[in-house]
Amino acid sequence: MGVRRKYIRDLAEQLIDEYRQRKPPIRVKHIAELLGIEVKLELVDDELSGFLYRDRKSGRTVIGANGNHHANRINFTIAHELGHFLLHEAESVHLDERKPGYTLQLRNANSSTGEDSNEREANLFAAELLMPARYLEKDLKEKNVDLIADDDFLRNLALKYGVSVQALTIRLDYLGYVNH
Repeated sequence: MGVRRKYIRDLAEQLIDEYRQRKPPIRVKHIAELLGIEVKLELVDDELSGFLYRDRKSGRTVIGANGNHHANRINFTIAHELGHFLLHEAESVHLDERKPGYTLQLRNANSSTGEDSNEREANLFAAELLMPARYLEKDLKEKNVDLIADDDFLRNLALKYGVSVQALTIRLDYLGYVNH
């Protein structure tokens, strides 16, 4: 299955509009809670980024994120797990762990290489939600980004969006703003 790019962008934009997120940073934890999802920060092994647990009988859903991680990474993890919640209904448990080979109907060695379409979709959803193209377009005003010369600009923009410079750089490249 290919990545549903347009659907994912439309879904993220719908959430941004519905929950009145008019400027960055997008309050992803707030959106998840408004959707009835319990968000928990736990101090766990650094290898575990986050998880999604969905109990179909009780209707309870929990997104967990590693409270030991930086706030920007926590935001991305919550957005990523929210993507799994909205895009991959069949999953009742989903763990995001950096160790390849951990299995529980979830992430495996293919996930970390970007070959797993569910992981690519959840990452794209997180990027679309946290760094909406329409907001970045306003901030960049037709600017092409030079990754070396624009270091301060990138750090400030990442801070504004509540994401890492690495996540922002990947997003800007995806949207065609990076000079190669």
